[in-house]
Order: sequence, then C-alpha cells, then structure tokens
Amino acid sequence: MGPRWKGKGAEAKALADPMSKIVLKLQSSLIQSDARGILCGSSVLLAAEEEQALLFSRAYFGHPIVNADKDRQWFQLGMEEAFFLCYSLKCLKIAGEDKRPKDDQELWQCMKSEKAGFPVFYKAYSHLRTKNWVVRPGLQYGADFVAYRHHPSLVHSEYAVLVSSEGDAEANGRLNVWSDVHCTLRLCLGVVKTLLVLTISKNGDDDASPSCLANYTVDERTVTRWSPEQSREEDTTTDNAESQATE
Repeated sequence: MGPRWKGKGAEAKALADPMSKIVLKLQSSLIQSDARGILCGSSVLLAAEEEQALLFSRAYFGHPIVNADKDRQWFQLGMEEAFFLCYSLKCLKIAGEDKRPKDDQELWQCMKSEKAGFPVFYKAYSHLRTKNWVVRPGLQYGADFVAYRHHPSLVHSEYAVLVSSEGDAEANGRLNVWSDVHCTLRLCLGVVKTLLVLTISKNGDDDASPSCLANYTVDERTVTRWSPEQSREEDTTTDNAESQATE
C-alpha cells in the first residue's frame, strides 16, 4: 500500500521541500533563540515567534494552543516529541516547576515517571523521526502512532504503528491473541493503512539513563491481511488439458 497524496501536485510539493530540510531549519531556529519549554504533566508547553511557529507547523511538531498572546504562538508537545527535540536534536531546553532547565538524566526520569514504557515508545518514535517520517499519536486508529511520508496536508498517513518490546510487561501487550490481530488488521484495512509493528530489543540493557537507547535495536515488520480471493491463481494448465482431451 503506497502513499496516497492529497490532490494534484502534492507529491511534487513534498519532493521540492523535503521534511529533512524543514526539521533542520526548525532545529537551527530553536538553537539560535535558545528555546525553552515548560514541563507540564505529560506534555511540554512552548511559545514561538511567528517565523518559528511556521516552522513548527511545517515540521508538524506539537499542537498549536489557542491563547490570548498576540505576539507568540503556544504549542503543546507530546513527551516523545519534546524529548526528541531536547535529547536527539539538542535544540530545546525543558524546565520544570522551578524554572531551571533539566539535564538529560533528570528529564529522562520525569518522562519515565509520567508514562510507563516511555523508553520503548521513545525509541520507536525516534527511529521513525530520524528516517524523516512525520509521527503522530495513533489512538484514533487503535495504534500507538501513525506515520506520514510528509506533512499531513499533502499526504494521508501510511502506517498505523504498534510498539512492542521483548519480555517487557510495560509495553502495550498488543497482538498477543488472534482476535486482537484480526481486529487490528480489519481496522487498518478500513482506514487504508498498513500495520507496522516495531519490536524493541533492549539487548540486556536497563533504562536507568537515556544512553541505553544506543544499545536498543528495532525490528520492523509489516502485517497484512491475506485474502485467498485476491491471491488465488487460475489453474490454466488444467483447463487447457481438459480442452485438449475433449477434442
């Protein structure tokens, strides 16, 4: 199942403005402005000037928040998004209630305390984002994430992503029974998406610090529903043999 572009010329627009370059521009802008976010429960709030807000929208990080601030646009970042900008791209500082920027270790512990299995989900998120996929929450599709080839205004999401971890009880525990597999595949078929299962292997490492991510590996598997009606081949050999015998 390939990409489904939205309208004529959408693919050409995406090729002319690759997501990798957009993210680099956002990264440069955040570094130059010494951007700082505020940790608020299970999300991070960030104020952006007009030009930077446009880059956030183009790179599709976070959700814009309606507010009374006329000079700045506020965004709400999910935990994986915020940690990606802070830890992987090194372009965002995140402060807690004391308004002091947290170091990587402190932020890692905060994220883990807010979301069970955060290390596994973050590894899956960063795995796709570093490959220039736009990754968004997938709750409405019964998945952990959905992945877009480019900005959602240009293309429909291509994958519904489920994250699992070998021997990790904190992962979502999906696809352990046939009924779940069947229902998930039927749902993906109904919304025209391919089911992508990312299995994270910790390789014996713990999750005491974010440095463990370097030792984690990701196994990618797509799961599709086999249809015998579509896959069956006509037995032309038998038909020809019967025709010759009749003659």
